[in-house]
Amino acid sequence: MLEGLQLATGPSSLFVIAVGVLLGIMVGALPGFTATMGTALLLPFTFSMEPGQGLAMLGALYVAAMYADAVPACLVNTPGTPSAMATAFDGFPLTQQGHAQKALVASSFSSMVGATLGGLTFLFLSGVLASVALQFGPPEFFWIGIFALTIIGSIAGDSMLKGLAGGALGMLIGTIGISATGAVSRYTFDLPDLRGGLNEVAALIGVFAMPQVLRMVANRREKHTVASYTRSPGVSLETVREILRRPVNLFRSAIIGTLVGLLPGAGSPVASLVSYNEAVRWSKDKTKFGKGSLDGVVASEAANNGAAGGAMVPLAGLGIPGSAPAAVILGALLLHGLQPGPQLFQTRPELVYGFAWAIVIAGIGTFLFGSVLAGLLARMVTIPVRLLAPIVLFLSVVGSFAIRNNIIDVFLMVGLGVGVYLLGKLGFHPGPIGLGVILGPIVEPALVQSMAMTEASSAFEVFFTRPVSLIVIVLTLISVAWVIWSKQRERQHVVD
Repeated sequence: MLEGLQLATGPSSLFVIAVGVLLGIMVGALPGFTATMGTALLLPFTFSMEPGQGLAMLGALYVAAMYADAVPACLVNTPGTPSAMATAFDGFPLTQQGHAQKALVASSFSSMVGATLGGLTFLFLSGVLASVALQFGPPEFFWIGIFALTIIGSIAGDSMLKGLAGGALGMLIGTIGISATGAVSRYTFDLPDLRGGLNEVAALIGVFAMPQVLRMVANRREKHTVASYTRSPGVSLETVREILRRPVNLFRSAIIGTLVGLLPGAGSPVASLVSYNEAVRWSKDKTKFGKGSLDGVVASEAANNGAAGGAMVPLAGLGIPGSAPAAVILGALLLHGLQPGPQLFQTRPELVYGFAWAIVIAGIGTFLFGSVLAGLLARMVTIPVRLLAPIVLFLSVVGSFAIRNNIIDVFLMVGLGVGVYLLGKLGFHPGPIGLGVILGPIVEPALVQSMAMTEASSAFEVFFTRPVSLIVIVLTLISVAWVIWSKQRERQHVVD
């Protein structure tokens, strides 16, 4: 570990980490440009580097891009990736209240804590936790998806029925393409480009960005800018102090993110949604969420960056990437002639531990750069709508197209955006729709695989007797009961 620390803190390593952080912030701040895309584009440039430095740069870009997704989510309600969707729930209302810089500083600080905890978990517990992650099979992933869906109760808005309908609609949208079983084409309208399914990033840009552009245009006469902003000194320190006054939410979110990140296939989107749900459930004032709660931003950002470090555990310990960017980093290891797995800890332990230290250092660098740039980035909201709306629309189109170089994704993004905008006029919140789009492709394959397992035993044995499944089922029931009780208590307060 000391050799790894020495490797990560060398002048050349610190330089490449700083470059990776800056590149990650640039990539993540653009809607649709994901951490996966950034690491894939940077991968060829690491061939000429030492393996430790190449991994450090890729890890730094990964961590910084996970934070930078919060920039468009907070400023223009445009989560460029699924993991930033929960950040937009409270980040954008904070911006509308004139606290854009506060939202960005909270995102960067929470990201630092999450990345640090995830990196330290990777550093000290890789071997043990990698074997635990293997205990999760299709039934466990199915119940985790159902548990994450309980967040609908927190973001449904004024009508729970409309929230549930929006979640169902989102999951229905997620079924576009070839089915998980039977190779049946669903809602493809005989278009070959739709058989591969709907791209999640393009769909989320459509659900959140396009309606926001349309609202900006519709209200341009009443609101000439997205929000007001006045730079005031001391915002960064004040924000950090406010977050540290409630340390339980911060560290609970980072721990949840790290644990979810250990599970191959779950990743940051599930981590941020589960963490946000727990922040709402344990809050003394649930009504503040969705209206500009700093705790909501903290919960989402600490979790999705904790998941970034957690995803490295099964990668290094088992050779199984826990997320899409981790798969790119796996490719980098293989291209450098390194085989991830237990033997890597025996042959090149300094590389593994150096990579873990690099993630921790990158988290600190993300906060330093993010807090310094927060004031500059926050000024974007003062750009006149007549200029900002076309810019957001242009970036949305480019981001949707760049994922798969497919114009169909752009058409779907626009179509979803117009549809969600019209549904918003009827009182539907975009959050549940986006939630369904994210969780549908996770829940359905897990359910299908679990049903296949019932052919060798009973459905009761597969779904209700496995220890991890039972724990998640209990948490799901508690979460649902908590939401029902909270709603009833709110109605009683209104009546009183």
